[in-house]
Amino acid sequence: MTAPDEYEITPETLRVALSEFRPRTADLDGRRSAAVVVAVGVTDDGDAGFLLTMRPDRMRAHPGQFALPGGGVDPGETLQVAALRELHEELGIAADDSQVLGRLDDYVTRSGYVISPFVVWVGTDLTRFVANPDEVATVFVPSMAELDTEPRFVRIPESDRPIVQWPFRGFLVHAPTGAVIYQFREIALHGRHTRTDQLDQPVFAWR
Repeated sequence: MTAPDEYEITPETLRVALSEFRPRTADLDGRRSAAVVVAVGVTDDGDAGFLLTMRPDRMRAHPGQFALPGGGVDPGETLQVAALRELHEELGIAADDSQVLGRLDDYVTRSGYVISPFVVWVGTDLTRFVANPDEVATVFVPSMAELDTEPRFVRIPESDRPIVQWPFRGFLVHAPTGAVIYQFREIALHGRHTRTDQLDQPVFAWR
């Protein structure tokens, strides 16, 4: 793992890294469209990080699970507009198109969604969020050193694809969130254009 002070994460470095990546998109084929945000910025101490949430236990869909800010695309919305709207609705962060640095691969979920991830630079708003309690139970700000944790890949009888698990503060973050975070780490920190379509979700997340 690279030492924390060796990470040079700025809007410029991320934009260049993402400009060299060609994201894969997936057809809906009857699925619903959703968009999420990898919101990257700096703390008051100047350390780079990104925003990760945990969903309330009372939510109907995927209660108590880790998530990136995001949600379903409303009729007439573009994916990018939906991603920025959800960032504002969930965390009170108002970002515009100029802060969108690029996209990652679409991830097709077992529950019937095609999730499109956008990387957005939020600067010092990283720690000035105001969480919406209806959608967010807890907000975490993982550092770049935490992002650079090696994921685990495990096999289960129900799937012929490996299950990705991103270790984070004693938890394991699974796909789709874990897959998006893993790909962001690969591109942003290591310049590796690693794909996610070969990575599956655990059975509990299939519903």
